Amino acid sequence: MAILKPFKGIRPPADIAKEVASRPYDVLNSEEAKEEAKGNPYSLLHIIKPEIDCPEGTDEHEPVVYEKARENFQKFLEKGWLVQDNDDKLYIYAQTMHGKTQYGIVGCAGVEDYINGVIKKHELTRKDKEEDRMKHVRVTNANMEPVFFTYRAVEEIDTIVADVVNKTEPEYDFTAADGVGHHFWLVNDKAASDRIVELFEKIPCTYVADGHHRTAAAALVGNEKKKNNPDHTGKEEYNYFMAVHFPDNQLTIIDYNRVVRDLNGLSAAEFLEKLRGIFEIEEMGEAEYKPDRIHNFGMYLEGKWYSLTAKAGTYDDNDPIRSLDVTVLSDHVLDRILGIKDLRTDRRIDFVGGIRGPGELKRRVDSGEMKVAFALYPVSMDQLMDIADTGNIMPPKTTWFEPKLRSGLVVHSLD
Repeated sequence: MAILKPFKGIRPPADIAKEVASRPYDVLNSEEAKEEAKGNPYSLLHIIKPEIDCPEGTDEHEPVVYEKARENFQKFLEKGWLVQDNDDKLYIYAQTMHGKTQYGIVGCAGVEDYINGVIKKHELTRKDKEEDRMKHVRVTNANMEPVFFTYRAVEEIDTIVADVVNKTEPEYDFTAADGVGHHFWLVNDKAASDRIVELFEKIPCTYVADGHHRTAAAALVGNEKKKNNPDHTGKEEYNYFMAVHFPDNQLTIIDYNRVVRDLNGLSAAEFLEKLRGIFEIEEMGEAEYKPDRIHNFGMYLEGKWYSLTAKAGTYDDNDPIRSLDVTVLSDHVLDRILGIKDLRTDRRIDFVGGIRGPGELKRRVDSGEMKVAFALYPVSMDQLMDIADTGNIMPPKTTWFEPKLRSGLVVHSLD
C-alpha cells in the first residue's frame, strides 16, 4: 500500500515565491539557466543549476559545482529566502494551463515503496543521470525538486482537496512567464491531512509520471543512508522523498514527436514507397497535420504533410507495448527503413515535445537540419498505467506531461 507522509517543508516567503520558483533542472541547459536567472538572486536555479555561478566553461558535473549547490542552499537558508515550517504538513499544488486546473498533493513517498515496486515506473533510467542527481541530493542533503507522481483517482481524496482549496486562501498564487498559473495551499487541518494519509494506505500503488531520474536518485540516496546508519530505525526522514501526487483523471499526456536527419540513403520517393507497405498514406498538402486517433501519424517531408494510418498486422492492441504508436514507428520505420537501432544514443534522431506544436516539426525540416518529421498521437494515462502494472517499459521519449512542476515552492530536508 502506498505511503504518503507529511513533512516540514522548506519554503520561500510569499513575497518572493514567484522569483524563487523556477523551471526544473532538466528542461533547460546551462546557458538557458544562466539567462533565466540573470538579475534574480532568488531563483532556485542557483541551487539546481549551480554551474551558472561557477567560472565560464566549468563542467556541470565537476565536484565544485555540487559544492556550489550546497553553498547556495545554505545561503538561501541564512538569508531567509527559504524557511522551514514548524510542523509536518501536506501541501496542495495546483497548476492552470489553457483554462484547465490540476490539483496535486505534495507529500513524501517511501524509499521502500520504490525499491519494492509499490511506486511503479514506465521508463528506463540512465546511470550517469541517476548519479548526477544522487550527488546533488547527497551534497545538499535535500530533495530540492519534487517528482511528478500519479495514482488512480479516489473520490474522497478529491473531495478533501476541493474542501481545502475552497475554504482557505492559497499561500502562493502567481502566473509564470509562460502563462501557467501556480497555486499552493498548506493543509493545516490535521484531520484532513490524517484522512488523506489513511486513504493513500488503501491505494495499491502510485506511478512515476515524470522525473524517473530524480525519483531513482532520491530513493537510492535514502537507501544508502539506511545502509550506512548502524542505528537505523526506519523513522528517519531520509526514508522518504518529496513528490506531488496527481489523480490520473486530471492529467493529460501530450504528444512526443520525432525528427530524423536523413533518409538512410533513400530518395524521398523511395522512402514513401517503402512506407506504403506499412501505412495507408494520404497526402495532406501544406496544411499542418496532427494525428487525431491512435495508429494514425502525421509526417512532414519535402514541404508536404502526410497522414499515415498503420495497416493491420503492424500493431497488437492486446499487447501493452506493441499497441503503442511509438513502437510501430520505431520497429517498422526508424529501425527497419532508416537504420536507427537505439533511440537513446543515435544522433540522427531528435525528439520534440508536442507543446511546441507541428510548426516546430516543419521548422526543423524546412531549415535543412532534419529531413523528415513524424507527429504521433499521444499515449493515454490508461496505457501508461497498464505498461507499469505489467512490468513493461515504454520506449524512450514516449510521454510528455504539461505543465511542468515549478521547483522551489517547497523543499524536503533529509534530516
